[in-house]
Amino acid sequence: MKTTNLKLVLSLCLMLLFVFSCKNETKTENDNAPAATSKAADTEKKGQAFIADDGSTPNVLQIAIGSPDHTTLVAAVQAASLENALVNAGPLMVFAPTNAAFDALPAGTVEDLLKPENKDALANILKHHVTAGNYSKEFLKKFEKIGQANDQNAMIEVKGDDVYVGGAKIVASIKAGNGIVHVVDKVILPPSE
Repeated sequence: MKTTNLKLVLSLCLMLLFVFSCKNETKTENDNAPAATSKAADTEKKGQAFIADDGSTPNVLQIAIGSPDHTTLVAAVQAASLENALVNAGPLMVFAPTNAAFDALPAGTVEDLLKPENKDALANILKHHVTAGNYSKEFLKKFEKIGQANDQNAMIEVKGDDVYVGGAKIVASIKAGNGIVHVVDKVILPPSE
């Protein structure tokens, strides 16, 4: 009984110490001054996607950024301002088209999609490459379709050992800290509405 009371008193003391230490703030002369603004600060990238972290398992965005075969995909993600969506806790499953997959689109398509006025259309296409989950290629063989982040479905087809998602063949899979990246050989276009 005395041991239980002692533990309770010590726990309470530690909690109080923690609470009061968190509220202990020091103010400087500039704390009350209005924050200086500049055009550079307004355009600065903010969010989890822009925090440097060399210690943990790369997330799906970091894997794409580190791949020389996915520079077009990375440029598209940046143009659509979707970086922070790809670094959340997930799990996320990303079907990542290679540069060659983007090159196979009709001439001028990528350049047109990267224009600021087409940001929403680009974001819709990119979200059609992402779904919640962390499924291996083998596990995907059990599905006929999968719901994508743009609220549309992508059909799954199995041909022998190969798995196709929205007509794109999975050619490689890389585990990420927040899911999995399936490298695909085609850009998966959403069904027309």
